[in-house]
Amino acid sequence: MKLATFEVDTPVGPVERIGAVDESTESNGAPAGEATLVDLTAASGAALEAEGEPAPADLARTHVPPEMIAFLERGDRAIADAREALEYAAETDAERGPGGAKLRYEPGEYRLCAPLPRPNSMRDCMAIEEHVQNSMDGEIADVWYDLPVYYKGNADSVVAPGETIQWPDYSEIMDYELEIAAVIGMRGRDIPAEEAEDHIAGYTVFNDFSARDIQGEEMEGRLGPAKGKDFANGLGPYVVPREDIDVLSAPMTARIDGEVWSEGTVDEMYHSFAEIIEHISQSETLHPGDVIGSGTVGEGCGLELEQWLEDGDTVALEIEGIGTLEHTVVN
Repeated sequence: MKLATFEVDTPVGPVERIGAVDESTESNGAPAGEATLVDLTAASGAALEAEGEPAPADLARTHVPPEMIAFLERGDRAIADAREALEYAAETDAERGPGGAKLRYEPGEYRLCAPLPRPNSMRDCMAIEEHVQNSMDGEIADVWYDLPVYYKGNADSVVAPGETIQWPDYSEIMDYELEIAAVIGMRGRDIPAEEAEDHIAGYTVFNDFSARDIQGEEMEGRLGPAKGKDFANGLGPYVVPREDIDVLSAPMTARIDGEVWSEGTVDEMYHSFAEIIEHISQSETLHPGDVIGSGTVGEGCGLELEQWLEDGDTVALEIEGIGTLEHTVVN
């Protein structure tokens, strides 16, 4: 199942909804934004109405809230209810649910948003040794092996799939980073590694756009990164529940204007997601909607390859089982 946040026009203005890719359209190779989406809240309401529930629309908004963080707050129960709603939509010929709510939206009837348009928080780790070795001069510091180090990003700078990114005027060196991110689905504090997987709702593609010139300059002050990162964070196109993907073996590819620049997997993470969650949650509470990046795969960015993005380049990051996250950068 591939979960999406999408926007539709209504008489009272644009409204965000929670959806899932109709597998029959996705199997035809439709890229992100060009597949049929099932409105999971509407489909849940239709299923409840068919069962004779007296207030199906109200109950559906409780079972499958139409906003991603509220959805995640229900944990595994929301995932299970979403699966039932998607299954019902696949089996019914009905086009509308309670109150006339549409069950399906075809390409052109919706705008695909980032699955979490505004995450609760964003943290990005640096957990793959090859990337660290390639990106740093000299030996890797001992602390990197001792702790899953990370920085906190700007949760207000998430960009939608397909969005054009205006590069900041203080930078002239444009770079991408090929990453996968875990999305937290259950609140927790002081979480032991052996229980950490239960706190992950699913995974998404993460492009940690990097202004390398200002990043290098500001980090000479032994703090950051900040302006080198905070202008754009790509997430999407979907969140895939953790049980639906073998995250360590999923092939990852970065294409620039159709040319393969990077390939890899995150199976070489020195610190696992479970260990990262254990570390982050020490005396600190994780919440549904928190996003945690894996860090870049080996040779997964231009810095390692010694080649940079150019004005007008289209960056497409693909993770098998999740989808392709595409953006064009303009200087």
